[in-house]
Amino acid sequence: MRDFLTVDRVANQIRLRRSTYTGTFLLVEGSSDKTFYTRFVDQLVCELVETSGKPSSKQRAIEILKILEESNFQGVLAIVDADFDRFETLLYTSPNLLRTDSHDLETMLINSPAFNKVLAEFGSEEKIAQFTQDVRLVLIENGISVGYLLWISKSNGLNLTFEGITFSKFLNERTLQIDELKLIQEIKNKSQAFSLNEKDMQERLKSQKSNNHDPWQICCGHDLVEILSFGLRKALGSNKAADVEPNSLERSLRLAYEEIYFYQTQLYLDIKTWESKNQPFRVLRNYT
Repeated sequence: MRDFLTVDRVANQIRLRRSTYTGTFLLVEGSSDKTFYTRFVDQLVCELVETSGKPSSKQRAIEILKILEESNFQGVLAIVDADFDRFETLLYTSPNLLRTDSHDLETMLINSPAFNKVLAEFGSEEKIAQFTQDVRLVLIENGISVGYLLWISKSNGLNLTFEGITFSKFLNERTLQIDELKLIQEIKNKSQAFSLNEKDMQERLKSQKSNNHDPWQICCGHDLVEILSFGLRKALGSNKAADVEPNSLERSLRLAYEEIYFYQTQLYLDIKTWESKNQPFRVLRNYT
């Protein structure tokens, strides 16, 4: 139902809720984000509000925050995925708007010890040992090609479709290396962008990769999980596709993510800073 509510309606609901609730309102993008952050939030003093819908959950979270801030509403905080924000001129900044440490929540999960647990659970020790690199590095070195193409598409208004691309069409099942031309062809076909010049896209991708950006800011977590899912069927393990499908793996990563990992993030420190500047409002559970 929330998908059909305008940002004004959601902002008004929060204002009305304030008459009976004195705690913090924490805006998060989607249901998986809400599930994740609920573990660290003191629900007696902080209420999570999911902002999923169109045009995008992130944009909706920011718009709702702006509306509330313009009316001097106190005790509201938004946490959104960083995406490519750290490389772009931001349209809106606010001390009440925080971003994930890396590109998104899923990359934060993969770049934590939770990943090692999931890999140990679903992977084959013998097969993993055949890789000369850490599996995490294999994922980000290949996932970065998809991330850069997404950034190129967004920056140039190409409106290419990345959702639903079939990774098996451009991933080597033995090495997990990406064939970049086949990747571009798959995105071109999925987008029905038949006038897209493949060689030009290859050159743009090559140019972007030469900038040596932090791959954790470029790679999309969902893409890394797709590569991991593909790898756990043959290169890294012997699982059936249904047992390691991406949504299931992301759920496993969230479950394997311990509180102590969160306490070591910049996001945690940012929330603590927000709490200290916005007393008496609180977000996090106290821990010892």
